Order: sequence, then C-alpha cells, then structure tokens
Amino acid sequence: MNVHEKYMKRCLELARKGFGKVAPNPMVGCVIVYKEKIIGEGFHPQFGSAHAEVNAINSVQKKNILFLRDSTLYVTLEPCSHFGKTHPCADLIIGKKIKYIVIGTIDPNPLVSGKGLQKLVSSGCDVKLGVLENECRELNKRFFTFHEKKRPYIILKWAQTADGYIGIKNEKLKISTEKENKLVHQWRSEEQGIMVGTNTALVDNPRLTVRKVKGKDPLRIVIDKNLKIPSSFHLLDGSVRTIVFTAKRKSSKQNLDYVIFDFKKNILTQILHELYCRQIQSLIVEGGSKLLNSFLKKNLWDEARVFTAKKNLFKISGEKSGVEAPKLKPKMVLVV
Repeated sequence: MNVHEKYMKRCLELARKGFGKVAPNPMVGCVIVYKEKIIGEGFHPQFGSAHAEVNAINSVQKKNILFLRDSTLYVTLEPCSHFGKTHPCADLIIGKKIKYIVIGTIDPNPLVSGKGLQKLVSSGCDVKLGVLENECRELNKRFFTFHEKKRPYIILKWAQTADGYIGIKNEKLKISTEKENKLVHQWRSEEQGIMVGTNTALVDNPRLTVRKVKGKDPLRIVIDKNLKIPSSFHLLDGSVRTIVFTAKRKSSKQNLDYVIFDFKKNILTQILHELYCRQIQSLIVEGGSKLLNSFLKKNLWDEARVFTAKKNLFKISGEKSGVEAPKLKPKMVLVV
C-alpha cells in the first residue's frame, strides 16, 4: 500500500459514517495531510449539511492553518463545482490555496462530472486522480448506478424454504426468523424506496416500515393496477410517504400519491423512470414471485438478498406444493 492509498482508505472509513443519511448526495470522506500527519478530516454527515471537504478544512486547528497551502487534501469523490444547498467545495479548496489534491474518482453527476477537476487544475492545483477508484465507486454504488443507468440501485429480497418455495398461493407464509426480520428492517432504513406488488399487499397487508430498528422509513411503492387494496390496509394509512402505481384515476392525498401508468407498456420501465425523476437512488423489492421474476427477466437488478430456511415447505406449513422462489443467475447474491 502506497502513501496515497493509506490516506484514501481513511477517507473511505470516514465516508461510510454517512451511510443511509446523505442520499440523494453521495457519501464522501476527506483528510488533509501535512508532512505525513493528518491535520484535518471530515465527512458528509447528512443531506443538506456541510460537505466532507468543508468539514475537513474547518477541523484544522488554528496553529496548523498556515500549513494548508503545503498540505495534501485527499477526498473520495471529485469536489463539487456548482451551487446547490452548499457552496462549491472546489472554490473553497482554491480559496484556501491548497496545492495538492488526491481524488478517488470522478463524480458522475452531470452538474459536476469533470468540472470540479477542471476548476482545480485551471487554478494551478496539482491533482492526482484514480486512487482506490474501484473502492470509491463501490462505496457509492447507489449514486453511480443512479447517474450512469438513470434508475435506482435495485436490491431484490426474499425468503425461501429449504426446498425452494417462497410461499403458498394466496396465503401468508412465515419463513424468516425474528432475528432475520430485524435485519430486514435495518436494510429498509438504508434504502430510499421499498416496493411490493398487489398480491403481496393483499395477502400480507405489510407496513414496509423500519419499526424494529431506529432509522428513516423508505418511500413505500406498490403496484395496484385496479385499486384492489382496501383503504383500511397499512400501505394506504398515510403514515409514511407512499406511491401507488395504477391504471385507474384516484385523487392523491397527504403521503399517498396515485400515479397513473399505461399497463399495456413495460410497467417496470415506467416505474423506474418515475423513481429516477423523483431522485430515488435505491430500491429494495420485497414482492412476491411474479414481481421479483419480472425484475430478473428484464435484468433490472443489482443485488439479491435471500434468506433460506432450514426446513422444507411441508415441515413449515403442512403443504406439499407452493409458489416457487425465483431462480438466480450468478451476480451479487447474499444468501443468509
């Protein structure tokens, strides 16, 4: 490991502290090094707050301020160059006369992409790009997928029996343990959106919240073409922001948005475009076999998280036949 990688690893450690709190912004970490000693460090803690570079510079003690112009600033992602909720970080770096900059990877956001780098180079900064680039991209895989593929990062999740069944037709089947359910709630808190289909909503009457852990509830998304879900069900209670994709017209209300789509066309493409327009960068799909398989057939997924019980369907439910679990091709699969 060379010296640049050493400090970039520290940047990555810092950046991860913003996990689940900064979207739709990326996680970013920054350290400032003078004569092989870190004199300042920071990260982006939550959406709307100061960026990593700002926090790192502000953390430098007064006695070390004069060393900034001879220091090296390490940052996981290209410093921003535009005015958003905060001032451009590239301008701050230039204003502090920091000469040496090491960047993990270019920012894929069109508002930045290369512009921050160009601004630094044009001002006379010595910039090194691409240190631990793969690690920096992996850190923000949701952010990169969103900007490069124009859709959310998609996580498929389900539980199956030992013999490969996801449930029983039109009946609720409990496969996961309480410990696993708590983990699922933690996963939900880390993503921006969560989605189910009509049948799952009708059979399970799910809340799709994070009530078993501390965290923010994701945007709830349900497909209900003919508005079959009763208004008394949890998904329509207005307690959490919810989108219902439907073919029938119905007035939206607080926290409950009805969006009309053409179900004769590719529904997933329409949904993902709508979520992209709403700045939803990550989506966990907890639907039934039909919905999960529709994502798999279109190859619209990035990761799958699968719980597999130790018992087969008959031992769990007394049934001999059920709904088969989706079949996965090798990709990114977490089997629990």
